[in-house]
Parts: sequence; C-alpha cells; structure tokens
Amino acid sequence: MDYFKTYVSNTLAGSGNQHIFFPENPDAVYTGRVYYKVFAGGTYNYSLLFSNIIDSTYSNGAVSHANLVCDQWELVSASLGVAKVCSATVAEDPIEAFPLTFGGKTAKTVMPAEFFTSDPISITCEKDDYLCLEVSYRGRMIPYHEESIIPCFIRENGEWVRSKHAIFAGMIGCDRPVALRVGYLGDSITQGIGVAVNSYDHWNAVLSENLGTDYAYWNLGLGFGRGHDAASDGAWLFKARQVDVITVCYGINDIREIHDVDIICGDLKYITETLQKAGVKVVLQSVPPADYTGEKLDMWNAINHRIRTELAPIADYFFDVIPTISLDADHPQNTPIGNCHPDAKGSGRWAAGLYPLMKDVTDKLRR
Repeated sequence: MDYFKTYVSNTLAGSGNQHIFFPENPDAVYTGRVYYKVFAGGTYNYSLLFSNIIDSTYSNGAVSHANLVCDQWELVSASLGVAKVCSATVAEDPIEAFPLTFGGKTAKTVMPAEFFTSDPISITCEKDDYLCLEVSYRGRMIPYHEESIIPCFIRENGEWVRSKHAIFAGMIGCDRPVALRVGYLGDSITQGIGVAVNSYDHWNAVLSENLGTDYAYWNLGLGFGRGHDAASDGAWLFKARQVDVITVCYGINDIREIHDVDIICGDLKYITETLQKAGVKVVLQSVPPADYTGEKLDMWNAINHRIRTELAPIADYFFDVIPTISLDADHPQNTPIGNCHPDAKGSGRWAAGLYPLMKDVTDKLRR
C-alpha cells in the first residue's frame, strides 16, 4: 500500500482487530468513541488505517480466529477530534471534531477483507493530547479490540457508556517525517495488558518515550496472539512488514495452545526470515516467564534454548528478557507478581533492560 510511504503511527496504544461482535439489531446505527494519546505534537495530515480482517485468534478460536474475513458492514459517519484530557471512565467531548471522509464521501460500505484509509485532514495537537475517533456503524459482524486498554465507549440512550464495541483504527497515521519506523510485534504483553487503562505504562510505551520523537512507533501487540497466527502470513504480518525495525516476542499463548516445540520454533523462524526478506530488521526476544510448571515448563525451557542457540544467530538482534523480569536467578520461569503480564514496575524494568540495545540499533539504522 502506498499509504505506508507517507504515514506513520502517532500513538503508543496497541492496535489491530482481535475479535468480532454481533450487534443486536444489524440494521440499527450504533456510535462508538475510542481515545488515543498523541505521541508527537505538531500540525500534520492524519489518515487512519482500518481493516476488515481479524489479525489474531481470540481465546480458543471458537468465535474469532486469525485471518477471519468479516462480513460487509456500513461505516455511516466518522470524525476525529482533539481532546486535552481523557478519562478511562468518562467520554470527554473533543474541543473540535473534524469529519472524516473516505474517497471524498462521509459514508463507506466496508467490503469483506478490505483494507481502507480515511482521506487526509490537517490537525494540530500537542504531545499527550488525545485524538477521539468517533464512528457510527451498522452491520451484522463487526471487528473490534476486546482487550484494549485505552478508553472506549458507545452511545446508549443519549449517554456514553464504557464498551469495547466500537470501531478501532489499525493505525493512527500521520505524515510526520521520522528517522525510523519502529514496530512491536507480539501478544498481550506487547499490547500492554497488565498496566492500568490509559496509563501508557506498558514496556514498549516506556521504551518509545525513552528513545524519543525522532522515530515513529507502531504497537502491533494483541491479546491471545500467537506466533502461529503471525506465521500464517495474513494481515498481521503484512502490517509488520511496513516498518524498518521490529521486536518480536511470542510463545506464551503458543505453549498454551500449540503444544509443539518444533512448530513454535518453526513459526518464530518463519516470522523472522519473512520480515527480513521484506527489509525489516528483527529484534527477537526470548519467551517471557509465566510461572510455568510440569510439561509447560519443559516446553518453555526447550523453546528458549532453541531461541538462544538456533534462532538468535538468524535474527538481526536478540534480547533475553528473562533475567530482566523473572522472580530471581533460581526461579527464571516465575514472575514477581505471579502473572505473565508485567505491571508498571515490571514494564519499566523490561524497557530499561532493552533500551541500550534498541538505542544502539536505532542509532545505526536511522535514515
């Protein structure tokens, strides 16, 4: 897509289609709002990216799975506005809202498997302002982001209520000139689950803030995501190909669902080599601790051994996150909080541990 030659992400929020929902009345019009914190302030042309394909498998895949093509639906209207404050519980009205158009029209019929973008509009906002995406829609099957940790609402009986049943953008794209496009590919840990809603305390958000505004950052992490999903080479990996350098961190959900060391390592190898063929530099990470026991602990040890000995030499760079966030050297498979999702403290440790490598990588690769 020519889109990626001009536009880069301008938020550190996770993005992507994770799940589907079925409106009670497919002929009724519903309206949702989603709030994205702005990473770099200034006046830029914004164009938002959307898709009608599910990127990753949700839960056990009984309802929604990777590469699921969603039905046709109607985008009735949309706008993008600037809000100075944003609450996780209150749908703050933007100071000014700008109507979005699609091919010059305010409405759009979204076709199955379609990638599409809004027409560019010039918006001025400061760093840490919020862009409020408001979309009215109708249809039978709607893609969305069930585990999003940014504020989102729908309008019911004239009131805004908290709900994930809103239209999410795949990228908050703007034409900001940058020295490098950085991506983060992975599961819920990469997405940021584990930190407070709207806190932007997840590890790659902290890392991005430390690396600075010379670069653009695209968080492609998704809850329940598996390397096996990304290795299917669908919409998810297509998006990952559009950056210059990307971190790859998978394995927890693969251990839970795939149960095969050879397949899991083969998927990581395929992801790494496919991205490299597209010109993307890959920073491969180890599988983080998740309080493993028994057979899963054996798999975790075997996968990480192969990552260190077989896959790290293939990748452009490697970061072993385990010593950084594990409970201690005697219990590398355990986490201090008894949960695989790092809290703000653990995310800060992850960001600090990875920063020297990423600083060196970005300094070498910047254009």
